[in-house]
Amino acid sequence: MSPTPTADGAQTAPAPQESDGGDLGMPRIHRHGADIDWGLVAALRGQASDRLSAALGEERGRLSSGAQRERGRAIILDLLNNEHDERVSAGQEAWNAAEQGALAKAIDDSLFGLGRLQLLVDDHRVENILIFGCDSVFLELTDGRLIPGPPVADSDQELIDFLVFLASRSEVNARPFSEAQPRLHLRLDGGARLAAAAWVTPRPSVVIRRHRLRQVTLDDLVDRGTLTELAASFLSAAVKSRRSIVVSGAQGAGKTTLVRALCAEIPKHEIIGTFETEYELHLHELKEQHPYVFPWEARPGSGERAADGSQAGEFTLSQALFDSFRFDLSRQIVGEVRGQEVLAMLKAMESGSGSISTTHAKNAEGAIGKLVTCAMEAGPHITHDYAVRAIAASIDIIVHVHLETTPLADGTAQRSRWVAEILTLTPGERDKGYAVQQVFLAPPGGRQAEPRVLPDEYRDLAAWGFALEEFYGQSEAAS
Repeated sequence: MSPTPTADGAQTAPAPQESDGGDLGMPRIHRHGADIDWGLVAALRGQASDRLSAALGEERGRLSSGAQRERGRAIILDLLNNEHDERVSAGQEAWNAAEQGALAKAIDDSLFGLGRLQLLVDDHRVENILIFGCDSVFLELTDGRLIPGPPVADSDQELIDFLVFLASRSEVNARPFSEAQPRLHLRLDGGARLAAAAWVTPRPSVVIRRHRLRQVTLDDLVDRGTLTELAASFLSAAVKSRRSIVVSGAQGAGKTTLVRALCAEIPKHEIIGTFETEYELHLHELKEQHPYVFPWEARPGSGERAADGSQAGEFTLSQALFDSFRFDLSRQIVGEVRGQEVLAMLKAMESGSGSISTTHAKNAEGAIGKLVTCAMEAGPHITHDYAVRAIAASIDIIVHVHLETTPLADGTAQRSRWVAEILTLTPGERDKGYAVQQVFLAPPGGRQAEPRVLPDEYRDLAAWGFALEEFYGQSEAAS
């Protein structure tokens, strides 16, 4: 089920096979929209968009999104009634109520939602959507299975056109998507995140990640087999004692979910700042769990770059983190560190406030090298030695989440995720510039991180609820 290389080295996905769901328990999801005239939907969506813009005028900024959508629905019904009358006048078969209702929903989804993707995003069984072209679609289900999905457009150009429309639709945080800027990262309503590329890939490529676990705790992850009760006890105490934590892992490994669970251990009275390229954590929406949250979201710029490399209208995570030091924050949570914003993150961690961040890496110690590389992207004034020293002095704990994909006999695949390693980081060792200690580590072939060695300076976690005696008992039994 994974993409396979072609003769020229490009990657293509295996062609999806038509299915009615069968034992997957997903009847008709693969046939969604098969009887809808999507060309008509696209044409009427364009007309509805123009009429809605004209009707709203200066009211657009004052009306809620719900009120705007109600006006849009009235316009859609009017357009459909006119189209229906023209069909009948031309001697074509009239639509029945179900057909007209399906068209109305399809236009509404295209104008205000995700078009042909909407049903997939709304389905509680779908975790991620992988698109390798308009008719090459795969769905990762919440149980870890990877199965074929339905076409999401009639052509690649139609898919690109819809992505351009989707990117420009937001008045709050619109994103450019064109041949000049061929990549797109977009936050969707409901908390999903979309990443897309076109013009620089053989076919338009899209991934939609639908975070189903929002209000999640460490206990929830223990129940799902992601980590043991003892490891959860350690991490809970680490958060409460304000240790700075980095969560590492591959794409889709579950780093964001684990960060949400770690944040659930933060006392309610604390003031939290979140910093993300696109909102994913959504802590500011979990009012009962986190009543005091200042969320920041980066914004891309446009046009020519200035001498400092910035673009007009651009707002970076580094700027957000710098500004946040005047917001009286108790904690700073960085959704993902991918570049030089690591320097601002390290400043936050140096304060000992108990910051939490994520980064991509193949293992826990590999995260150190990744963060060093990110820091050095700031310019020649950041040397390798300086970056290592700063990281070793600022980060206390690295938690690595492992993702494993197993092919199944029926041609689908199963994905599994678990905490494979928890290590502590301190300055030291002349050759490396830092020292690490594996506190928990999964044995080869194992899917549970077992207790290893606890540094003396972490014995104080017992005061924060860590099951210290149980840790020593299990580690001695394993040795």
